[in-house]
Amino acid sequence: MKTDISFNKINKLAIPALIAGIAEPLISITDTAIIGNIDYNAKESIGAIAIVGSFLSMLIWVFAQTRSAVSSIISTYLGANKLEKVKTLPAQAMSIVVGLGFLIIILTYPFSEFIFKAFGADQNVLTYAVDYYEIRIIGLPFTLFVFTVFGTFRGLQNTLQPMIIALLGAILNIVFDWILVYGIHGIIPAMNVKGAAYASVISQIAMALAAGYLLYKKTSISLKFTLPFNKEIPKLIKMVVDLFLRTIALNAALIFAVYKATSYGADQLAAYGIGIQLWLFGAFFIDGYSSAGNILSGKLLGAKEYDTLVRLGKKLVLYGFFAGIFLTGVGFLFYNTIGQIFIQDTAVLNCFYDVFWLILLMQPICAITFIFDGMFKGMGFTAFLRNLLLFSTLFVFIPSLLIFDTYNFELLGVWFSFLFWMIARGLPLLMKFKRKFLPLAEKR
Repeated sequence: MKTDISFNKINKLAIPALIAGIAEPLISITDTAIIGNIDYNAKESIGAIAIVGSFLSMLIWVFAQTRSAVSSIISTYLGANKLEKVKTLPAQAMSIVVGLGFLIIILTYPFSEFIFKAFGADQNVLTYAVDYYEIRIIGLPFTLFVFTVFGTFRGLQNTLQPMIIALLGAILNIVFDWILVYGIHGIIPAMNVKGAAYASVISQIAMALAAGYLLYKKTSISLKFTLPFNKEIPKLIKMVVDLFLRTIALNAALIFAVYKATSYGADQLAAYGIGIQLWLFGAFFIDGYSSAGNILSGKLLGAKEYDTLVRLGKKLVLYGFFAGIFLTGVGFLFYNTIGQIFIQDTAVLNCFYDVFWLILLMQPICAITFIFDGMFKGMGFTAFLRNLLLFSTLFVFIPSLLIFDTYNFELLGVWFSFLFWMIARGLPLLMKFKRKFLPLAEKR
């Protein structure tokens, strides 16, 4: 029986994943918007969150690659009707990644000031960055646990439960952000940047509890760690290492970008902080269709349904492209309003509006790149993804950034570098997919 890749089936997977994807960056966007409207040092506070956000994204994306690896292995076994052979894998993966999360806290907490000085932070920006990080980092093990649970659900072709968990986290974060940042007169003092950090940690802990409960109630996958290790652990570790190196390259781009933005002054840094949150929002929005590709492609590869896999790729590119066009249209329609949600500082807004148009025009290109990136992760092509991202970062993004900086493009140069980076990542994925799977599809 052929795997269903109808419009309804794809959207049944994609829409909950899309909502869950929006909920993830909404936590950081909420921090940025609420902090941007405090009574004093708003732009320094946003700059601090932008710097910490870049560093935390690096940590989370590096160690959360277990999600994609677990999803790929489980979906492939599901497609081959051999799920029983990997039921012990998720609990073992969770134990490993949560342990790494606690290790990162131990290794980075004492050196937080040194870390953010290396990013170029100083004076108030440095103080706020350290305050924010030393609280936010506590939530890292909980976030990594949640991401591994998400990978398990995705491998089982289930995006509804991750959506519920992500929405819970987003709602709690918004509520506690408002309460703890601004305070409640006579009851809770305003905590400003620290309040935003506490709100995020509370939401991350709540998400972890909900994730564990739903995995226990809705699946036959056990949360109990057992030995011996599953035979797929070596493959999982190899995939995670590939994705780890890939994510190092990805975060090198983000770190270089925030470092350059910091060097252009507080106004440009705050504008970059707003822009990168919106760019990440777009990425996670498209992640709905990317996740559908991730989930279905692994299953189709396991079942050797190559013709269906090719048709899936064509459909998802079309859906993703129009999703990107939708984001671009909404952005231009509310161009001025969007910036004012985050901050009222005229100098920062002028810097932001100078580059926002480019962030919006990138969205359809980003969508196609993210679609194929998700599909290749789902099929386990992690070594190719690793090499591609290393190449595009080292030979496209960083040289572009340095050239634009030489010619004083400043923040606009940062975003043009991101555009070239996305093209360099997406085009080879499209070409490899056609070369590898079109011949296989024609043989069936």
